[in-house]
Amino acid sequence: MGLTLQILLVLPVLPFIFARKWNNTGKGTIAFEEAWTLPDLINFTDHKSPPPGTTVEQFEANLFDIHNQRLSQMDATGVDFMVLSCATPCIQAIPDPTTAEEMARTVNNALAASISNNTFRFGAFGTMAMHNPAVAAAELERTVKEFGFLGALLNDYQQTPNGTVLFYDQPEYDVFWEKVVELDVPVYLHPRSAVPELVALQFQQAIWLNGPSQGYAVTLSNHILGICTNGVFDRFPKVKLIVGHLGERIPSDLARIDEQLLKEIPNGLPMKRNITSYWQTNLFETTSGNFATPLLKFHLETIGLNRIMYSIDYPYINIQEGQTWIDELLPQAGILSQADLLKLKRETAIEVLGLNK
Repeated sequence: MGLTLQILLVLPVLPFIFARKWNNTGKGTIAFEEAWTLPDLINFTDHKSPPPGTTVEQFEANLFDIHNQRLSQMDATGVDFMVLSCATPCIQAIPDPTTAEEMARTVNNALAASISNNTFRFGAFGTMAMHNPAVAAAELERTVKEFGFLGALLNDYQQTPNGTVLFYDQPEYDVFWEKVVELDVPVYLHPRSAVPELVALQFQQAIWLNGPSQGYAVTLSNHILGICTNGVFDRFPKVKLIVGHLGERIPSDLARIDEQLLKEIPNGLPMKRNITSYWQTNLFETTSGNFATPLLKFHLETIGLNRIMYSIDYPYINIQEGQTWIDELLPQAGILSQADLLKLKRETAIEVLGLNK
């Protein structure tokens, strides 16, 4: 192998290695439920719910952009590092397995190329087609080893050609979770828009509930609890699963969930522990799109600071909104010391994302 070819082969990896040596002594935030997409995927993107004051056209431009208005806002508000991922539902909305697998590779290649000139400020989560768990595992490995991606972001269940949907809590997905553990990277499980069949069954009487106000959290929390109750964390105790929006409401109801599931144990419940315990070993939450200080206080008491990390949910949420909350409103509430605030803003994320390796 010639020297030029050797250099070309290592170039995609080197910037990400350097990115992991970035300024860990800073005081700014790390945000990592932050959306991006390609124009070719806009029809597989929830792009019709921009934040107030933003047109759909501006919102789409913000989704496509990385180094212009996004970076300018990061600089202006104190976001040190942002992890990008494909905007929901992305590959999970592509029913055909071959098309989905090809598009996942295209998206991952494009994202890696787009941030390769500034990996001190940007990282990435890979996207996977989840029809075939072995193929998904291989694509995760490729993105982590070739591009230095920091893990994966999956937009809830995977659509299929026959109209059914796939959840990742079944034994056939063990090959994927095994690879997650081997690579020592987190998986972010993110909400998605509902398939038409689900909309017809659950939301036709109040269609406005099909989305961030209700449908996202309901469907995704079912998936998260399925992963717990079907024993994924018992089979793979080192899996790190991140969920946004202050835990998709699960930590707010842990006492009732544990109590009711206890009644199912005589029926052969696959999980070996209660849901609360998995929030101490496998599950993390972020503040993305949910800057509710009283609720955060309750979660600090329920699952603890070391399971909670800051994120924004840009461009669905304005960067300034999140930064004002964590830099001004949250300190005014007096529920966190400056040291603990720094853990929420960045230190736990550095550890979970492996930025200190």
